[in-house]
Amino acid sequence: MDSFLQDFRIGRHISILYRHGQCFMNMKMTKYGLGSGQYTFLLYLYGNDGISQDELSKALDIDKATTARAIARLEQEKYVKRDSDPSDKRINRIFLTDKSLELKSEIIEITNEWKKIILKDIDKNSQEQLKLLMEQMTENASEYKKAMCIRGEKNEK
Repeated sequence: MDSFLQDFRIGRHISILYRHGQCFMNMKMTKYGLGSGQYTFLLYLYGNDGISQDELSKALDIDKATTARAIARLEQEKYVKRDSDPSDKRINRIFLTDKSLELKSEIIEITNEWKKIILKDIDKNSQEQLKLLMEQMTENASEYKKAMCIRGEKNEK
């Protein structure tokens, strides 16, 4: 194995960051009746109130079943309400409630706290480069998923 790959196993680092981030967010969100799986939806909805449930799934690149469960949980906790689209009753639109709007600044503060923790001692230029690299990696993974995973890649031996 090439020495770079031995020294830097990117999947391992991404996995560790994800798990630690989930732990942090769960710890902080529990007092609001939220799990780490719901705050992401709220963050997106803060900028896209009234989006359809399907559009929300696509925007976050999360499957429809997971989105439906998260929205049901948010609805149960009175953070969102689902309304049928007046022009197409098959479409569910997701709207923030006053309860979720009151929580907005706290959720943003919590996500900024996590960002400060993981970016500690990383200069602004490196942070910007990291952002660009992560965006490119995400785009690469998304392109691969669209091209291979969705239609079903076959293992060739």
